[in-house]
Amino acid sequence: MDRIMFGTIAEIAAGIREKKFSPVQVVDAHLKRAAALQPKLNAFVHLDAEGARRQARAAEAALMRGERVGPLHGVPLTIKSCVDAAGWPTPAGSLLRKDYVPQGDAPLVTRLRAAGAIVLGNTNTPEYLMAYETDNSLSGRTNNPWNLERSAGGSSGGEAAAIAAGCSAGGVGSDGGGSIRVPAHFCGICGLKPTPGRIPATGHFPGGGGAFAWIGVVGPMARTVADLRALFEVTAGPDEGDALSAPVSVRAVKKEDVGKLRIGILEDDALGKATPETTAAVERAARLLSEQGFAVETKRLNGLDRTIELWWYFFGPVIANIIREGAVGQDEMMSPMLREYVRLATAEMELTYDGFLKACGERDRLREEILRQMVEVKVLLSPVSAGPAFGHGEGNWRSGAKENYRDTMRHSQWLNLAGFPGVAVPVGMSREGLPIGVQVIGRPYEDELVLAVAETIERGRGPWQAPSI
Repeated sequence: MDRIMFGTIAEIAAGIREKKFSPVQVVDAHLKRAAALQPKLNAFVHLDAEGARRQARAAEAALMRGERVGPLHGVPLTIKSCVDAAGWPTPAGSLLRKDYVPQGDAPLVTRLRAAGAIVLGNTNTPEYLMAYETDNSLSGRTNNPWNLERSAGGSSGGEAAAIAAGCSAGGVGSDGGGSIRVPAHFCGICGLKPTPGRIPATGHFPGGGGAFAWIGVVGPMARTVADLRALFEVTAGPDEGDALSAPVSVRAVKKEDVGKLRIGILEDDALGKATPETTAAVERAARLLSEQGFAVETKRLNGLDRTIELWWYFFGPVIANIIREGAVGQDEMMSPMLREYVRLATAEMELTYDGFLKACGERDRLREEILRQMVEVKVLLSPVSAGPAFGHGEGNWRSGAKENYRDTMRHSQWLNLAGFPGVAVPVGMSREGLPIGVQVIGRPYEDELVLAVAETIERGRGPWQAPSI
């Protein structure tokens, strides 16, 4: 049962192809676990048990007929409830969208299904994805499978909790400021924030265009880096609906090329201080790479302070004003969290057209400045956030909050402004028994290289450990 529930995607897919177990067995086991843990975790918004079992029976019949099958044939996956799946409620955590049911699948969902995956359902988010804790007025709070009194992170918190707890073999989240990487770090799994355009964000809410296309991306979440790669290979590729869609083929990374890399441990006052245990996890990741022949050194990046400030300009005042204008007359339907975010962010400054254009230009200049500093040291290590999963209700955008997002999440936020790829990989544990992830950062369109380095860390760390929920 452990191989069915907690095996890698490759192990589950191979077991199905070799008829060691059937798609029906695999899907049924995951559905039963999801139903049993839903009262504790509240990870799911919609669980399509009937549809999943119907697909599992069809997948089993295809194998019995000897048909050629895809790389994910029979593998149970989940998606974040802001990504379109035909016929499923896709509310993005908001009462304002509670009646929205898409008529078609997002391209990435179409690609997963074409590869043989069986999508079980979709998972919980904070309202409009605007917080690092998954809680909303529509479907409630998601709990961390390592400690139910702790946050599962946000905004892909439901996805991270479901995967860590064995309710799903992997899935898809989205990331506008750490929303894949932070939940992965909090729940002890892996997550890839890809370069914008590598995986199409078509069919995702909120939609992206212009400056916003750089900020938000969709990407895979899973228990191992190899699983991330498997999902990345299936979902990557251009799509006309994505403003930054890039016709960049998935590339194989040669072992000898990876071994020649210089790795930088990112140090910068602009990022603030991490907990000693978080710093120790980064140091352990660096040591594991050094032991496997990598040259590791400290690295500072000029411009990170302004990069973080500019990320907040887009993610804070600009997006908050858009939300406020779209919810005129419906404020009472917004969750307390979203109302406070909108109030705080819109009060900071008066937006002007000239200011917005200037910010877009400055964003490009900062990206160039950082890229020039990463010519020799192409991969960086850093924390994902300042510490492990915080207690429910402790996080907020408000200055003075115990977990002030603008201070503690800086390590992840700057990548979204610059458009860089980053992988969260679990490396350590806190004194309280909470996972601590490390972030592996690379240059745009070098996602495969980032995955290869993260997998090297994972290999030195040892087997993935499941929470004892």
